[in-house]
Amino acid sequence: MAVKRQYEDYPYPPRDPKDESTRLIEGSPSHLDEVNHYLYGGAQDFTVPFRALVAGGGTGDAAIMLAQHLTDRGDQGSVTYLDLSTASRDVAEVRADARGLTNIEFLTGSLLDLPEMDLDPFDYIDCCGVLHHLEEPEKGLAALAACLAEGGGMGLMVYATLGRTGVYPVQNALKTLTAGENTSQQVETAKKLIKDLPATNWLSKNTLVGDHKRGEDAALYDLLLHPRDRSYLVGELLEFLEGSGLGPAAFIEPVRYNPDIFLQDKVLIKKARALEFGARAALAENLAGTLKTHTVYAKRAPEHSSCIARFEPHMIPILKDRNPDILARALKQQSVLKVSFDGDGLSLPVPQGGEGFVELIDGQRRLSDIQKCLSLNWQRFRETAMPTYKLLTDLNLMWLRAG
Repeated sequence: MAVKRQYEDYPYPPRDPKDESTRLIEGSPSHLDEVNHYLYGGAQDFTVPFRALVAGGGTGDAAIMLAQHLTDRGDQGSVTYLDLSTASRDVAEVRADARGLTNIEFLTGSLLDLPEMDLDPFDYIDCCGVLHHLEEPEKGLAALAACLAEGGGMGLMVYATLGRTGVYPVQNALKTLTAGENTSQQVETAKKLIKDLPATNWLSKNTLVGDHKRGEDAALYDLLLHPRDRSYLVGELLEFLEGSGLGPAAFIEPVRYNPDIFLQDKVLIKKARALEFGARAALAENLAGTLKTHTVYAKRAPEHSSCIARFEPHMIPILKDRNPDILARALKQQSVLKVSFDGDGLSLPVPQGGEGFVELIDGQRRLSDIQKCLSLNWQRFRETAMPTYKLLTDLNLMWLRAG
């Protein structure tokens, strides 16, 4: 099997287990506070048994992050790692050992076989960078959905079409030029081709895609030599989810799927705001043109539409970077917050007075506690804090959990 052979020869992403002593790789999806916010209304209790599956675990990033987060919250959570590649699994296991994690079960196999593996249902499933490499992605997603516990959810990542402009013509060229070669020979051929690509080639023009320039053979192979690879537009992804009875809770980062930030004309903004969730996200994708991947949290329909945490008195706000002072200072000193995603620069207006709210976020105070510290009634506090809350949640910098 060509896909399995690729990841045996080039485990991806490249990771050195020695680095576990100095850092924990965290990201989206599957940061546990993020999962709680988007899939469980902030109300999930991770001190009771919680089962997570990482389908297509690779060299272990998601499995290690989830296992560490669950360990930090008690000893009841567990993670099941599943991947075709024994070489990738070996890296993930050594990383887990380096951290002393004992709550990961390592399995070798295909996610397509999950329904026959006689595993208990999972409360959460992570599947990133996998479904778009399957011959029949629909069967893969259906297999995952069949293993999802009642009320459970998924964090998925698939390739996005527009930001990968130029990738697929070069993939096609390399299929012709590398016919009959082994994986190492294919890498050398790809390096020669990349060096000689004309400036008119769309991959040469696409400054968003840089895996082939990092000097990592595994990254180059995954981008340009993968034997099976497809991408999705927003509309296609939503249809893909719907085919397995799922719906989107949120795209990450939410701000990137908000067409308002790409529009200036008030009439056009009004038209955009009248669209339903999926159409708005698709419009934003077409306006930006820079999305390389889609990260989405999903649950079974129709519960996907009401599972995100809400701004209510008993909820505890959590900052992603756990540094309220720096964030509060930035909000106070700037009228416009400039952010960049894959070269897509955005300028977002900073609400007035938000620094006072942010300064009081310590991961322990409820919103009602912060309200009292600011000597405001709930209605006035909500009016004052909500714009800042929306800005930061749109950027995926703040989450809520039940207190």
